Amino acid sequence: MSAGTLHTLQYGEGAGAVVFLHGLFGQGRNWNTIGKALAGDRRVMLVDLPNHGRSAWTDRVDYVQMADAVAAEVLTPLAAQGPVALVGHSMGGKVAMLAALRHPELVERLVVVDMSPVGYGTAREFTGYIRALQGLDLAAIKDREDAEAALTAAVPTPSVRSFLLQNLRRDGDSWRWQPNLAVLGRDIEQLSGWPEEVADALAPYAGPVLWIAGAESGYVKPEYDAAMTRLFPRKRLLTIKGAGHWVHSEKPEIFTEVLRRFLDS
Repeated sequence: MSAGTLHTLQYGEGAGAVVFLHGLFGQGRNWNTIGKALAGDRRVMLVDLPNHGRSAWTDRVDYVQMADAVAAEVLTPLAAQGPVALVGHSMGGKVAMLAALRHPELVERLVVVDMSPVGYGTAREFTGYIRALQGLDLAAIKDREDAEAALTAAVPTPSVRSFLLQNLRRDGDSWRWQPNLAVLGRDIEQLSGWPEEVADALAPYAGPVLWIAGAESGYVKPEYDAAMTRLFPRKRLLTIKGAGHWVHSEKPEIFTEVLRRFLDS
């Protein structure tokens, strides 16, 4: 279904809802496994963020824009029916944090997955991925195997390459990228950063917060704890051993159990 400009995928029914937000270059269906596992007694909504997946493209991208779009199009109608838990990974974690800060009345509880409310020096890495995708000659691609082979030199890590290629879609007799690569590339500094002035001007979020980190990832560090506590004083940090940045896909059973307990608490 489409909620305004945002495409969503829903599983389950119930008074309570859980909304999942993906990371950069992702889409709502990245949460399929977790979402289906939780859909027995609650409504689960997987969201394609702006300029990703099947959601509409915009002329700019920043965290305030994305947080307000999610609040207006997804959280507001769900909150009218019952409590809403908001879960976000990576870029989606920052969107979720800002949505909870700007619209606390719509978010009953928050889960932030392997992300902190700080800026990271990752713009160059992400720019490299975007240039690699833009540099692919889609007219010469016959199938996904062709695309895989053509992207190998620029993106040598198989798991990253596979993840990026999930964004390649067949459009009639040709291929196209689902994400708005031009805008994402232009505004990548915004996405690797954090709107500190905007966030610090808001009241701390008073709801319960589960902060999940991968033990092998560098996105959640002790030096980021002060920023997290200042904005989310009821946060509880849980680190999953053996997991990197993609905690929910690397350790899905543990992640699902941890999330279920938090949602039921």
